[in-house]
Amino acid sequence: MDFNLTENQQMIAETIRKFADVHIRPDMMKWDEEQIFPVPLFKKLGELGLMGVLVPHEYGGAGLSYFEYVTVVSEIAKVCGSIGLSVAAHNSLCTGHILQFGNEEQKKKYLPKLATAEWIGAWGLTEPGTGSDAGNMSTVAKKDGDYFVLNGTKCWITHGKSCDVAVVIARTGETGDSHGMTAFIIEKGTPGFSGGRKENKLGMRASETTEVILDNCRLHKSQVMGEVGDGFVQSLKVLDGGRISIAALALGIAKGAYEASVKYSKERHQFGKPISEFQGISFKLSDMKTEIEASELLIYHAADLKNRGMKVTKESAFAKYYASEMCVKVSTDAVQIFGGYGYTKDFPVEKFYRDSKLCTIGEGTSEIQKLVIAREILK
Repeated sequence: MDFNLTENQQMIAETIRKFADVHIRPDMMKWDEEQIFPVPLFKKLGELGLMGVLVPHEYGGAGLSYFEYVTVVSEIAKVCGSIGLSVAAHNSLCTGHILQFGNEEQKKKYLPKLATAEWIGAWGLTEPGTGSDAGNMSTVAKKDGDYFVLNGTKCWITHGKSCDVAVVIARTGETGDSHGMTAFIIEKGTPGFSGGRKENKLGMRASETTEVILDNCRLHKSQVMGEVGDGFVQSLKVLDGGRISIAALALGIAKGAYEASVKYSKERHQFGKPISEFQGISFKLSDMKTEIEASELLIYHAADLKNRGMKVTKESAFAKYYASEMCVKVSTDAVQIFGGYGYTKDFPVEKFYRDSKLCTIGEGTSEIQKLVIAREILK
């Protein structure tokens, strides 16, 4: 495996840096404070091909690999975790699910609009009573001739109110049956489909998180993705790839916090010299950099397997678990290095610190990652 960035990755990273300086940095704290989900920004990202990174050219996407995808998410997250999270959720969950499991008609209908961000995508699996225990979901889809009628509530849905299309998993069989759930594609404006309460979050505040309410939502059978009963199995495969994107998100946040810490430690003087020259600070920076490098290796190993079409359940869990925990540790140390200034919103590490925690929770908690890893290594 070649560990050097490809020409595409280098070009993408430079493009994102320039884009972020103009379109993200000036407003990101305002978006964070006021919990604004900046839809126009994602339209601009769509114009750059960053909202359909993995979507083939034939469907209007960038047609790139998981290496480029990791670069996209991590480079954006180095500046703003919220924007990185929304890019990741749009690409890997809604768009990714349709790309992997949609039929040709569904792909041609939805992927071009999602890949360009003409439409914003959402993905609904989690419910108020079933987070990690998604197999016992209570949202049901009852067959009625050529239609299905969906009732239930999803929660913690990224872009739940602002989405133009959502992939939603509902129970079509018995509770707890892994083959008793089905994936549906639902368009905005469908009667009975609406966004509910918006969450007031610790971090990632510019990435919209809401309920999705299904109230006698009637869908034609053509909106079923794959076979009836395959929704849960599909979701697990989607999450395998999604965990790589959350690991990339964590990597970017950690890099942003680390780079800010290195810069500050060289500029901040105490007792007549830069604080970077004190062992207490330099050792923190050493640990931060080492753990970032280790995370990057795990992420690119998983991405390499994904590119080759191999199973990545264990490797994506490795990457997501390690990178997300690393991200929290690095951002915590960054605040410590900044001291009192790190606790204020005038310096960037306060936001990295708040945003970091989501990485250990979203798309499977650290505990769930350990469960997945344990099952894989004990087979």
